[in-house]
Amino acid sequence: MVESAAPSAPPALPVTFRPTRTRVVLLSVGLAMFVTISAIALLLDTLHPGERISFIFVAILLSSVLVLLSRPKVVADEAGVTVVNLTTTRRLEWAQILRVNLRPGDPWVFLDLNDGTSLPVLGIQPGVAKARAIGDARALRALAE
Repeated sequence: MVESAAPSAPPALPVTFRPTRTRVVLLSVGLAMFVTISAIALLLDTLHPGERISFIFVAILLSSVLVLLSRPKVVADEAGVTVVNLTTTRRLEWAQILRVNLRPGDPWVFLDLNDGTSLPVLGIQPGVAKARAIGDARALRALAE
């Protein structure tokens, strides 16, 4: 669980939390992969039009997966929180959030909700930028409290 030594002032609303470095890497790799595969498809003289199209289709498919992986974010405003994960978006009121958890070894933040469930928040993940994720989790906790 993320705990701060001194209570910090919550950030000004609205605020968006997202793994920026991870997002930049995923989108850059996706673009580079699309350009490379498409260039290969267009430069190889031995390919027929159907094969070229299939190369470009695969490039679009692979790039789309990386765009999907770069989607997670958390948007907090006065009314509550919107959690955007890979394929789902969930809107929560502040009263629904009991606790913001980021324990050592967790891949991302988890929200304990008043219905007894836990919601993963992929928009705050300590993978590449651990200090920033801890700070974001503390800020979200301050807002929830």
